[in-house]
Order: sequence, then structure tokens, then C-alpha cells
Amino acid sequence: MLAYCVQDATVVDVEKRRNPSKHYVYIINVTWSDSTSQTIYRRYSKFFDLQMQLLDKFPIEGGQKDPKQRIIPFLPGKILFRRSHIRDVAVKRLKPIDEYCRALVRLPPHISQCDEVFRFFETRPEDVNPPKDSSIEHLKYTSGHVSPLLQILQRPHVTQ
Repeated sequence: MLAYCVQDATVVDVEKRRNPSKHYVYIINVTWSDSTSQTIYRRYSKFFDLQMQLLDKFPIEGGQKDPKQRIIPFLPGKILFRRSHIRDVAVKRLKPIDEYCRALVRLPPHISQCDEVFRFFETRPEDVNPPKDSSIEHLKYTSGHVSPLLQILQRPHVTQ
């Protein structure tokens, strides 16, 4: 039987937060092996931390000995930028980070189901109760389209 693990992870949008300081988080829809889905929010720095842990734990799969053996996906690199471009950088990273998440959960089970990956995608208290400034008014619009999360939140709720 399969262990409880991430089946799919899709980055759907980027959102600006103001607490504890101004930063951007990626909004990720995570589907688990028991068919439950949750939305989590992760800063780029958390992806970077995960990547470093995986490359340390799996040097062969990370291509340290032979680059041709690398199966761990590449993460878009850290970028030092001026303040005016922070949102642009966050939006430009959205697709590569989405591709990174999708590739990560499709790796062989010894990597995709390891503790580090599990803990990264696991729902945290701040995912369940995001800071107050992340209300619907603050959900961002990417590339001129209404974000999928905003579309869901704006749907009328029908009770049976």
C-alpha cells in the first residue's frame, strides 16, 4: 500500500504579504494520496531551503558526482533585485516554481515521499489562518487574468 504522500502540487498564484514584513508567497494547491486537497502558502526562501536539503540528502540524484544522473529538478535561482521589481520577479518565477513542484512529486518515492518533501507540503497553522492582510482584496491578478483562487472564492456558495 502507498504511503500517505503528495499526489500533485500546483502553484496557482502569488500573493503579497505584509506581516511580519513585506514579502511574496506562492499559493499552492496540494492533493494528497487520500484525495484530500489543501492550499498552502510558501515563500521562495522555503523552496530554496528544501532544495538545499534534497541536494545534501541525495547527492547522486542531485548530480553532484555525475550531472547526467541528476533527477532532482532545478529551482529558479535566487535573484538580488531592486525593490521596484520584486513583484515582477515573483510573477516570473511562478511557472518555473509550478514546474518544480510538479516534477518533485513525480520523483521516485525515496525522494518524493521523504520527510523533507512531506514537511514542505504539509499544512501549517499559518496556511489554515493566513495573516489578516491576505483577504480577498489582496489576492493578486497574474498576467491580466483573475486568479483561480479568487474565482473560487467569488463563486456563490450553494448549500444542499
